[in-house]
Amino acid sequence: MDPTYSIVIPAYNESARLGATLEKVLAYVHAQRWDAEVIVVNDGSRDNTADIVRAFATKDPVLRLVENPGNHGKGYSVRNGMLNTRGRIVLFSDADLSSPIEEAPKLLQALDDGADIAIGSRWLRAETQTQRQPLHRQVFGRIFNLVLRLTLGLQFKDTQCGFKAFKQPAVQAIFPLQKIERWGFDPEILFLAKKLKFKTQEVSVAWGHSGGTRINPLVDGSRMVMEMLRVRWYDLTGRYNSAPAPATKPLPTPRGPQT
Repeated sequence: MDPTYSIVIPAYNESARLGATLEKVLAYVHAQRWDAEVIVVNDGSRDNTADIVRAFATKDPVLRLVENPGNHGKGYSVRNGMLNTRGRIVLFSDADLSSPIEEAPKLLQALDDGADIAIGSRWLRAETQTQRQPLHRQVFGRIFNLVLRLTLGLQFKDTQCGFKAFKQPAVQAIFPLQKIERWGFDPEILFLAKKLKFKTQEVSVAWGHSGGTRINPLVDGSRMVMEMLRVRWYDLTGRYNSAPAPATKPLPTPRGPQT
């Protein structure tokens, strides 16, 4: 039988912190007695990220590894993971657990209350931030949010928090249409949710800035703005009107831990 919950964790060169993350996530899943699967998507890591997942999976069949065909980006990884899920409710989380897994019930409650998608937010209640971002990243975030409002009509205070939950019908409708494969994928999937008339609820969650981020505000910020313009262009030219076969097709579900 399919599980109730799926948790997707994209990972690229995460060997330094992935072990601690998996310990926390798996312990929480078992403590809650969830019928769940945990999927780590390895984005062509050059370290031993995949080996860490395999080692945990030999001890806990809840966990499985999905491999990307090389390094493609966070957006590609999330899409690949989401399209491999079987759960009725699907949550994806950053590998650093900037929002602790213990915050998941807040998103699940929003889904129970009628939302199709629940997105964690750092800025609905700024006091929930346990460690603020550096000032330059806060400024970049404010500018980027304004661009999103102007280009895509997204009225959320925070689109970039890596802590989001979806009902499975929304997963199957949105992610085959996703085209942005790197950092700018979050606004795209929220734009698609709006276009497809899924109800999205923004939910305040605890969040703490984690060091070691790979985002360069100047370089990646400029690229993300260009990606938002691409989303608008794709919409205007009808590229989102029908779903092609997804670039990342779901893999057969293994019956035991991968080795």
